[in-house]
Amino acid sequence: MTLVNTRELMDRAAAAGTGQGAFNVIHIETAEGLVAGAEAAGVPLILQISENCAKYHGGLEPIASAALAIARTASVPVALHLDHAESEDLALAAVDLGFGSVMYDGAHLPYEWNVEVTKRVATYAHERGVYVEAELGKVGGKDGAHAPGVRTDPAEAKAFVDATGVDALAVAVGSSHAMTERSAALDLHLIARLKSAVVKPLVLHGSSGVTDEVLIAAIGAGMTKINVSTHLNGFFTRAVREYLDANPAVVDSRKYIKAGREALVLESARMLTLFAKAK
Repeated sequence: MTLVNTRELMDRAAAAGTGQGAFNVIHIETAEGLVAGAEAAGVPLILQISENCAKYHGGLEPIASAALAIARTASVPVALHLDHAESEDLALAAVDLGFGSVMYDGAHLPYEWNVEVTKRVATYAHERGVYVEAELGKVGGKDGAHAPGVRTDPAEAKAFVDATGVDALAVAVGSSHAMTERSAALDLHLIARLKSAVVKPLVLHGSSGVTDEVLIAAIGAGMTKINVSTHLNGFFTRAVREYLDANPAVVDSRKYIKAGREALVLESARMLTLFAKAK
């Protein structure tokens, strides 16, 4: 078991009707903690690096190299995915670096422009065996732009997938990015309609704001890839705060960062297991 192509994990989950967890890397310690959680659960994992994460690290290659190295030594299958790349060049660079999948996010663009650029990215990636995700119907919450009324139209979704040739589609069904409370209401009927129309794996972004029960229902309705970031970041940050509160004299950052990393293991294992058993 080691680094795998995202297609392998997505095809397996889609065929079984279960969910595949995709969790975001912030820095090397989150990658380590998330992979340790997958190993503890004995469940495959998609590690995600976002465009914002790449910018934080001064470029994609440093954090990607670390994540790839961690994935290669994992005892369970781990894939590396580029999340929310609004830069076409960044998506192509991720393909060249060895990512198993890339998400080109052109949802902010006019529909025709989104189709054109997404198709270009998909062609480049597919020629190199890389899985491609795209987004239609902007998911709210990014950069503070909360748009709870936005929904993806099934007919438009089918036309978009047919025109671009993407392998998976992120859709807007009621979730929102960066939510710290799990109070989002998903449109399960719309998920089922989208699944029927698209006949490709669907991706749920903004899953941190959704309860376990609703996530299970969403998987049952047709969602395959479940993206989680903020929820897990909360576990990491709370553990760091608790350690510093209990040890105010500590100056070695490895000690409190280790506490955050360890906090990720149990929750990531729990969520991966939850998704893998849902139908």
